[in-house]
Amino acid sequence: MTDVHHLPAYLTLKPNSNLNMTSLKIKLLFTDRKQIIEDITKVLNLNDLNIFSMEVKNKNHQTQIYMETRSSNRSPSLEKIIKNLEQIPDLIAISHINSMPQEIRENRLKVVLNSISDGIISIDKNQYITFINQVAKQMYGWDLPKLTGKKITDLPMGNHDLLDCLKGSPFHNKKRNIITPTGRFQFFSDGIPIMDSSGEITDAIEIMRDMKQIKALANEVTSPSQFSFSDIIGTSGALMDAICFAQKISVSTSVVSIRGESGTGKELFAKAIHTESKRPGRFVAVNCAALPDSLLESELFGYEKGTFSGAEKNGKQGLFEIADKGTLFLDEIADMPLGAQAKILRVIQEKSIRRIGGFREIPVDTRIITATSRPMEKMIRENKFREDLYYRINVLPIHIPPLKNRHKDILALADHFLSRIAKQLGSRPKKLSEAAMDKLFNHNWPGNVRELKNMIERGSIISEQDTIGADAILFGHEIEQTIRKLRSSPVNLLQSDSLKEKVGKFEKKILESALTQYPSIRKSAKALKISHTAMINKIKKYAISIKDLPHTKEK
Repeated sequence: MTDVHHLPAYLTLKPNSNLNMTSLKIKLLFTDRKQIIEDITKVLNLNDLNIFSMEVKNKNHQTQIYMETRSSNRSPSLEKIIKNLEQIPDLIAISHINSMPQEIRENRLKVVLNSISDGIISIDKNQYITFINQVAKQMYGWDLPKLTGKKITDLPMGNHDLLDCLKGSPFHNKKRNIITPTGRFQFFSDGIPIMDSSGEITDAIEIMRDMKQIKALANEVTSPSQFSFSDIIGTSGALMDAICFAQKISVSTSVVSIRGESGTGKELFAKAIHTESKRPGRFVAVNCAALPDSLLESELFGYEKGTFSGAEKNGKQGLFEIADKGTLFLDEIADMPLGAQAKILRVIQEKSIRRIGGFREIPVDTRIITATSRPMEKMIRENKFREDLYYRINVLPIHIPPLKNRHKDILALADHFLSRIAKQLGSRPKKLSEAAMDKLFNHNWPGNVRELKNMIERGSIISEQDTIGADAILFGHEIEQTIRKLRSSPVNLLQSDSLKEKVGKFEKKILESALTQYPSIRKSAKALKISHTAMINKIKKYAISIKDLPHTKEK
């Protein structure tokens, strides 16, 4: 025998002394052969030791045996037991262990089950609790230090569904309503019987899901305002500075002013601030430049019934009321008419609004976030924006850096857009060639992240390969040349309908790109060398939404 490791000295007893311990946990390593378990059993019997637990693993022509034994008063000393075990043929090593593998697995499972948000309780066929996590204890109101091993019928229960589960009656999504000393709990419950290989039910388990958490999760999935700072892509210093400041001021109730070029993600910042603020109300966004002057005030403040012809007969709530206890995002506030600016100033000062045609003051607790890409200081000097409102909304200014100042983020953003496109199409994400990446890095990005998104989508559609080359990364001046090639290629004219669909998608992306880069539909049409009417018809044909595009009105 070689490499035999004895137990630590603090466990070794004097020779010939009687062993008076409850258990001994050891690991034995053998060269694999038959009858190892039989030889071990003989030694244990000779030393009057009972096997409490044993696990055997075979690997690489070796046998590992983990064993926990219980001794009696007739058992010899620990040293004698070890010497007897050492006499077993083909033993390589023997060592003391603190826990059996099964104990480690059980403890790991307990940590996991106590960490999840669902309540879990299991009972055996004799109705004894075999496991219960902290959430289940709280839901049932069982404030006892140790529940494992207790009979579940000895505890206060509002139902016996889990007992019925032992008889073969599973249940699903049963609604529970329990009042405990710590409060009222409403949850959905599932009961699952556990069977052995013969089909006999040996245990039953109940899983409880808190209704509040289910509602919160559903709201997080379905609500468009649930956008957090972790969803903002990029690690450049300038962007991280903006994010850190936005996170710091999120819990404040003061007005936030977000400044940045078109396409930098001002609304995403506003949504993240609202999410971080934990305000219970809604996030409501309005583009002040997209609404005609005659409609803007009625949208913001609402109106009373009978105010004007064509109005809703019972009147209408304004966006300030709809966003009560939430956030109202006033995008492109610099394009708001001066009359509406005065009323916004009053809302900020008085914390109340008055509907059009009404006399009643309606209090509102609405946090205001504004955004603009316009030079407001210059507009003040030109009397196009109220100076007093400027100072009211410029309490907490956030400046979002343009993409040209954060080239470090281009690759991360491109990968994000490629992954999102692949998910929509149910395919694997494409990659960018080095030449394509160089082309992206050398661009000035006047349209910022929105322009990059459109360009990546366009390249992903154009490229037939898994790797997008530089020829598929098209800027504004390259689009017309590519269209010309598509029109002049005789091969393309002979393709099936799928090519028509592909060309249609390509044309739509070209239109969107032009609308992104130019401030109006008319100028976009001029850049593409088509008439204004043709441009309008194509926008209708492809159902292009212009409300999210940087231009605000036709010029």
